Amino acid sequence: MFEKLFKLSEAKTSVRTEVLAGITTFLTMAYILAVNPDILSAAGMDKGAVFTATALSAAIATLVMALWAKLPFALAPGMGLNAFFAFSVCLGMGHSWQFALTAVFLEGIIFLLLTAFNIRELIVNAIPLNLKHAISVGIGVFIAFIGLKNAGVIVDNPATFVSLGDIAGIKENPAPLLALLTIVVTGAFLALKIRGAILIGIILGTIAGIPLGVTMLPASFDFTPPSLSPLFFKFEWKEILSIDMAVVLFTFLFVDMFDTIGTLIGVSSKADMLDKDGKIPNVKQALFADAIGTTAGAVLGTSTVTTYVESASGVAEGGRTGLTSLTTAVLFLLALLLSPIFLMIPAAATAAALVVVGAMMMTPIKNVKLDDLTDTIPVFLTVIMMPLAFSIAEGIVFGMLSFVILRVVSGRAKDVSPLMYALSVLFVLKFII
Repeated sequence: MFEKLFKLSEAKTSVRTEVLAGITTFLTMAYILAVNPDILSAAGMDKGAVFTATALSAAIATLVMALWAKLPFALAPGMGLNAFFAFSVCLGMGHSWQFALTAVFLEGIIFLLLTAFNIRELIVNAIPLNLKHAISVGIGVFIAFIGLKNAGVIVDNPATFVSLGDIAGIKENPAPLLALLTIVVTGAFLALKIRGAILIGIILGTIAGIPLGVTMLPASFDFTPPSLSPLFFKFEWKEILSIDMAVVLFTFLFVDMFDTIGTLIGVSSKADMLDKDGKIPNVKQALFADAIGTTAGAVLGTSTVTTYVESASGVAEGGRTGLTSLTTAVLFLLALLLSPIFLMIPAAATAAALVVVGAMMMTPIKNVKLDDLTDTIPVFLTVIMMPLAFSIAEGIVFGMLSFVILRVVSGRAKDVSPLMYALSVLFVLKFII
């Protein structure tokens, strides 16, 4: 059945490989089940209901990705977008969470229309091939940085912005050292070509964290999913024509669009799934998965759903078809019943997966032509701005703007497509707004 549905032989993969890849993807992004309720509850939303909405919206969107797009990418409410929802729209601008949910719902509807009329697909195809490879490398650096930060290997420093954490303080804070050891072990497993190396690394890191106090065993095993009723279909229509709604909606649209595009391009590049013209297979269906997930997520009661960069961990385990994402979707549904078990996996264990995958995503750099500065500088800015601005979208913006500007000033304006010029104007407007 799986062979017929997902064409595993054609993709040179197997059921075992795909299932392991799906489990790995889930484990590296399961943190969203704990983090999203924490963030959105700051806006006054019911924490338990947000947990249920998070798991269900992730499962719905990822199922669409699996069964329609048949790509190994998983989706869930996006980090950064949830913080903008809670801390900027609600706490900063003073709007209700119902107002913010309405903006997310409208965003989903607009994305459905943009995808139906191929506008988002045109944007994906308009990005130059060199920048597509650079996006993969930039995402690799970005997710490695996220992993190191989450585990405390890298910490905030007022004087230098970031600095090395206390990696030797095993008694005071053993998480950073555990993360580094898990990285080494996972890397060794990969070098020895052990199947499921990344998943094994996560499991071993979780087990090793128990005696160290890093892995927190659940206080109770209540497997009853919280009710959605406090959030389900709670929209607020009275301000949909206001200036604030326009600004909020534009921000959601912009960040989600380029986060999703960046992730699809980056992970596809790493998996060698781009065709000879640099296009992603079934990209329209993949973009529909994102739009459907966002719309359904707003109805259920959560912030914007987007394609997750952690999908790269499953791809690194050999995931190449929709069976990978189908596995991840099923696990999100199971998480509704087994949340205490899934939520005990510490950041120190998943950090190893993110760092190792980040390193593996460096490989497309070999395909980038660096003998032309009008390519080299945009590629460099794309890569470096993702971790520095802590945003995939901003890395793409800097890369594409610099590409257009450098091509124009060097007398090669004809090399730039009309859509790239239009996007550049949009980027400038985004900074002004």
